[in-house]
Amino acid sequence: QVQLVESGGGLVQAGGSLRLSCAASERTFSSYSMGWFRQAPGKEREFVAGISWSGGRTRYADFVKGRFTISRDNAKNTAYLQMNSLKPEDTAVYYCAVADTPGHYSPTYIVAESNYNYWGQGTQVTVSS
Repeated sequence: QVQLVESGGGLVQAGGSLRLSCAASERTFSSYSMGWFRQAPGKEREFVAGISWSGGRTRYADFVKGRFTISRDNAKNTAYLQMNSLKPEDTAVYYCAVADTPGHYSPTYIVAESNYNYWGQGTQVTVSS
């Protein structure tokens, strides 16, 4: 069973930056696409960004395009979410997740929560105005 541990969250002022990390316990991590999701208080969890197993393809939610960058280092079993130009509305718990099918990626597949079967515990990101 894959275990995911997120880190890098915290409190930042609007306009600031944070870099989230997601460390996976298994080397098979490199065979799976993965994604970042977030959940704000009182809201449903939503897709933020996704990346293919090789790192060659990515997809972003419209509300983070141009501000967030997803990447991965398969040699370190770690994925990242670089968040720049943060806004108060980015405040949420951020989760990383590993997809359920090795070697699979598509723009519609990567955004659906139902296609992920391993989730991290989440890391809080708070952006003050």
